[in-house]
Amino acid sequence: MLLAQDAGLSLVFSRTKHGAERLKKQLVAAGIDAGSIHGNKSQGQRERAIKAFRAGELQVMVATDVAARGIDIPGITHVYNYDLPNVAENYVHRIGRTARAGRAGTAIAFCSPAEMGELRAIQKVMKLAIPVAGGSPWEVEEPAAGKGRRGGANRGSKPGGSHRRNQRRRRKAA
Repeated sequence: MLLAQDAGLSLVFSRTKHGAERLKKQLVAAGIDAGSIHGNKSQGQRERAIKAFRAGELQVMVATDVAARGIDIPGITHVYNYDLPNVAENYVHRIGRTARAGRAGTAIAFCSPAEMGELRAIQKVMKLAIPVAGGSPWEVEEPAAGKGRRGGANRGSKPGGSHRRNQRRRRKAA
């Protein structure tokens, strides 16, 4: 999806610091100019990465929720939620990084069956259903007692998986 999109900057959110760094390395290996910002980076490293992203030297910035609030970078055309946030309100802050100042923007969320609870919470906070862009909705199976999520066990299947949720946001100039 990153290679197919129009020119512009993309912000990709990961739930964890390690996941963000791993995803950034995979994107770089695939030939995409990407950087990362998260809590394991020094303030100087984060500032240099943001400066390069803002200048267009990096096409993609992979970040944890450290970038969801307070960072205003013009030209972000796409926000990808590789992992849905644990706190539904953080989704609103994440997608708010695009479609700023009257510009159009696109927010895309990848959602695995294990993340259906997070998706329902996001839809409740936003008071709208997020349409399916690819694949099809699945029946919700609640995890059995004692079987929680473990460290992103099925993360490797997301990019090629068929279960994607998409929301397009358009803001009109005030």
